[in-house]
Amino acid sequence: MPSITDTVTTPDGTCSVTLATPEGSGPWPGVVMYPDAGGPRPAFTAMAQKLADDGFAVLVPDIYYRNAPWTPFDLNTAFSDPEERKRVMSFMGSVTPDKMTSDAEAFFDYLAARPEVSGEKFGTTGYCMGGRTSLVVAGRVPDRVAAAMSFHGGGLASDDPGSPHLLADKIQAAVYVAGAENDASFTAEAAETLDKALTAAGVEHTIVFYPAAHGFAVTDHKAVYDEAAAARHWNAMNDFFGAHLT
Repeated sequence: MPSITDTVTTPDGTCSVTLATPEGSGPWPGVVMYPDAGGPRPAFTAMAQKLADDGFAVLVPDIYYRNAPWTPFDLNTAFSDPEERKRVMSFMGSVTPDKMTSDAEAFFDYLAARPEVSGEKFGTTGYCMGGRTSLVVAGRVPDRVAAAMSFHGGGLASDDPGSPHLLADKIQAAVYVAGAENDASFTAEAAETLDKALTAAGVEHTIVFYPAAHGFAVTDHKAVYDEAAAARHWNAMNDFFGAHLT
């Protein structure tokens, strides 16, 4: 079916969301798909529907709803334009781990109440800053997340006190992380730190690097979108969520 638009009430207000499902009546396992720094936009509506067509109910939230109304970002130019870079960095910084947590609890409650959605545990996936959010949520709302994925996510194992690797001992989900080669936001050293933390905590996990640039999976990020890497990521999501969500 086509994606629907709806709203979710959170402790901080009203968050616009889209929900994509397969054809039929379901129910299907639920997944929250966190967008990159550009926020929700047509590319993510289409990406959510593509994942939905594999048998999942996929929710994409407006991660910047606290700034509404806001003008959409074009990631092909946002970081090269000084004023847009300042705005996007401000927006990114406003999405703190505490806000990720309270939002996620509301998103999961919304999915649990939908007739199209099965189960009480869900998947999370995300891109760029959304990849970090996916893992933060897995550590901060562990009883609601069965599978957490991150694609070209940054800041997954850093000196920041909110770094996801510090939550490893809280995570109950299986974890899949796909980094981009030569990505300063997630280096081989950071991957090793994350791997050690997850291993010590007994978390089932996979950490891989795709031979592509940061942003490889997002269709409208034209300078870095990589068709082969994107296809690999779709296969990984289908397999990983298929194995861990019921």
